[in-house]
Amino acid sequence: MTTYRAAWQHALYGPDGFYRRERPAAHFRTSVHASELFGRAIARLAREVGAEQVTDIGAGSGELGRVLRAEGLKVVEIELDDQLPDRLTGLVVANEWLDNIPCELAEWDEDGVPHYLTAELTLGNVVEGNDLAWLQQWWPGEPGDRAEIGLTRDETWAGVVDRIDHGTALAIDYGHLADDRPPYGTLTGFRAGRECEPVLDGSCDITAHVALDSLGGEVHNQREMLMQLGVSAQRPPLDLAHSDSAAYLAALSAAGEAAELLDPSGLGGFGWVFSHSPVSGKSSSLVDLE
Repeated sequence: MTTYRAAWQHALYGPDGFYRRERPAAHFRTSVHASELFGRAIARLAREVGAEQVTDIGAGSGELGRVLRAEGLKVVEIELDDQLPDRLTGLVVANEWLDNIPCELAEWDEDGVPHYLTAELTLGNVVEGNDLAWLQQWWPGEPGDRAEIGLTRDETWAGVVDRIDHGTALAIDYGHLADDRPPYGTLTGFRAGRECEPVLDGSCDITAHVALDSLGGEVHNQREMLMQLGVSAQRPPLDLAHSDSAAYLAALSAAGEAAELLDPSGLGGFGWVFSHSPVSGKSSSLVDLE
């Protein structure tokens, strides 16, 4: 009996999987695609934490790297078939990466017992072991509830953090916390820029929100962090339109892009999870960033 996680893995990363034959940017829009302001904010973050190098995990077509290089930073890009280096330094960023790490789906039966879901979304074996312990700690449910077991995301992220020497790791993703877990999960698909049913034939991206608090770092939201990093949606003064119309239009466009990045119901509601190297002993808390 094939679990949903195994089928999901094949649908995304198998020989004919979505990420083997499609350009992801054609199917969904991330903060990197929304505006170069995002990349410049990441560059400022790198400088604030003393990093001369940024490792971009899930780099896609390299949009973030182009902005960071223009800001004078060294960039290491990690994509589908690339292996993570044994050691990482500087700032490590995974933007909308963990949501595409397949995980097991669970559903509680009428007796309140969680079962793995099969590829056909039917009840399979009873959830046991580490997966059950994860559910009990992070996502307890009731009869009829459904959850994504985030253990594979936690382990994947821990594998990144454990490689860091004198650096900071930042996971950016849409997600949820313990007090607002969705009762029926978040599994969905994306095709040609629109949400769709998550079919397992390789024709669409399949994703699920991340349990941000189970990753083990400090959780903040994107709106808060980008504003502290200098991103502002304030409109330029109207006087500028009369004195320098080109500058006014450029500033107006930037304000519009910033508004999309900061929208609390959209990209601004994403979570930023900071983890830092125990070797460096440097706090990853940037709440007081000036």
